[in-house]
Amino acid sequence: MNLQAETKPSPLLEIRGLQAGYGEVTGLWGVDLSLQAGAITALIGSNGAGKSTLMRTLSGLVAPRAGQMLWNGIDLCGQSPKQILAHGIAHVPEGRRLFGPMNVEDNLMMGAYARREPRAAIARSLDQVYATFPRLYERRRQAAGTMSGGEQQMCAIGRGMMSAPRLLMIDELSLGLSPLLVEQLVAALQALNRDGLSILVVEQDVVTALELSSHAYAMDMGRVVHSGESSTLLRDPAIRQAYLGVLATAAGA
Repeated sequence: MNLQAETKPSPLLEIRGLQAGYGEVTGLWGVDLSLQAGAITALIGSNGAGKSTLMRTLSGLVAPRAGQMLWNGIDLCGQSPKQILAHGIAHVPEGRRLFGPMNVEDNLMMGAYARREPRAAIARSLDQVYATFPRLYERRRQAAGTMSGGEQQMCAIGRGMMSAPRLLMIDELSLGLSPLLVEQLVAALQALNRDGLSILVVEQDVVTALELSSHAYAMDMGRVVHSGESSTLLRDPAIRQAYLGVLATAAGA
């Protein structure tokens, strides 16, 4: 028996018993999940389920109250957003949060502010962003706040890419966007993933989330209530009824 061959790889990020919240309000109640390197993982759930709170906690914007956030075995609990970013975890927040009066390229360059590398390395990252989202190159001298919602989402993702992350976390990828723009963003993320980038995406559009990802977690009331391979969850009657409004039948999907 080859025990070495059967050994599972260590997760890139492992969350154990994570609790967090705002003031006296607890938003996360003992969350456990694991992200594998090189994978796209989805986090689904309704409004108020705790998805954004989890993302903000992972990026250091919300302080954990209990539990662990193990990044390659290093506990990130108590580290600042800048320290977490330096580990290679970038957060694309809900609502994009661009600097509206600044032009697109300046917004993108803000993503590289913490990098201590030669200008050539940062220039290569900028070239990668423009190759991934050619529309941003066309709009690079335009004020970011004057672009369409889809273009602003591209810019927000591009800004995250500029930090040269190992894990890119995207909160509400498709919010307010047309189906065509969502398809374009999904294709871009799949291409980045094929190049080795690990991605965690929060998404209320459950079908999009499960078709994009290989593994998914469903949250409700600050807890993980379902997890598994995305293709399996997409066929799960409980998931279909809870998140797609599809009742299970004898024939069942």
